[in-house]
Amino acid sequence: MSQRGGTQTAWRTTILFAGLVGLVGLIAWPSFVGRMQYARTRAELAAIADAAAGARLAPVAKLFTTLARLIGPSVVNVTADRRLSPVADEIAALRELPPGGLTDESIASGVIVDPDGVIVTNYHAVAGANRIVVTLADGRRFPATLVGADAGTDLAVLEIEAQGLPAANWGDSDTIEVGEMVWAIGNPFGLDRTLTYGIVSAVGRRGIVGNPLQEFLQTDAAINPGNSGGPLIDVNGQVIGITTAIAGRESHGIGFAIPSNTAREVAEAIHRLGHVERGYLGLALRRTIDGSPGVLVMATDRKAPGFEAGIRTGDVIVSFDNQSVTAPTALVLLLTRSEPGIEVPIEILRAGNRLPLTVKVGRRPR
Repeated sequence: MSQRGGTQTAWRTTILFAGLVGLVGLIAWPSFVGRMQYARTRAELAAIADAAAGARLAPVAKLFTTLARLIGPSVVNVTADRRLSPVADEIAALRELPPGGLTDESIASGVIVDPDGVIVTNYHAVAGANRIVVTLADGRRFPATLVGADAGTDLAVLEIEAQGLPAANWGDSDTIEVGEMVWAIGNPFGLDRTLTYGIVSAVGRRGIVGNPLQEFLQTDAAINPGNSGGPLIDVNGQVIGITTAIAGRESHGIGFAIPSNTAREVAEAIHRLGHVERGYLGLALRRTIDGSPGVLVMATDRKAPGFEAGIRTGDVIVSFDNQSVTAPTALVLLLTRSEPGIEVPIEILRAGNRLPLTVKVGRRPR
């Protein structure tokens, strides 16, 4: 074989070998890259696990447990018994009835707000009850006395003969913002001290139950029958609401709570007086005809504080106690939170002119 032929054969062999190596590389490269990516992912997961083990994420996980331990002892089970009226029916009357007649029992929740046995719950949970029993977290049961109630805000205050109880702390509901984490705890369907979690979905919800005195915090924390009267708490374990209503007969991700500032004021008034005294002006109100800010006065009671302060039919009230008024419900809420007897600055529009007045808040007839 000539020298030239040997050189060509060597080149062909080299090219063939390089091609085989390249082919093998093309086949093996994706698998190699995949193994490298998997190794990197596995390393990242290991780093996350190490961080969790190092207690960087543990406080978040333990927060729920801590809150349950903090607020759980302050939550009580409220059982209300109501004696039912006998049915006016001859056949029904033949049925064997227990001594004392038929009774209906409802189960709700409550929260201790004073170590000396003062408890806040919902009015509808105890309305018309012949007997109320409170069960504490440690299993002790006490007959409860209804100190007073306020149907307007659906709140009631109970008292039991016990001292040194773990009382919950009130939070400031005026500082709550949409998106904040909240927890609801109560006795849904009689399941003691059930803790659920969610966020504040909305604030200042009105018109939910057709009562102008009520506004709510809305939450997606699971609230079911039996939760009524229990606390809605914030990340600090403070009570920022009293759970009271759900949209429909069962929870569908929409629940409502009475803001803590309202609940606290009402509860303190009930505990002090046995009832709630609300401000009164004696005015018939409606929205402005053109939808502009303010509240239109449709009529006035000539013997009421509003007329005595100079408010007349046709005036538009634009502010009350230095707070803007945008709708009749807003004015009603401001008014009912005002203590009777105090003097409050208001502003009205009359014939296009802004006019400042001072009104002495009256006491709403009970």
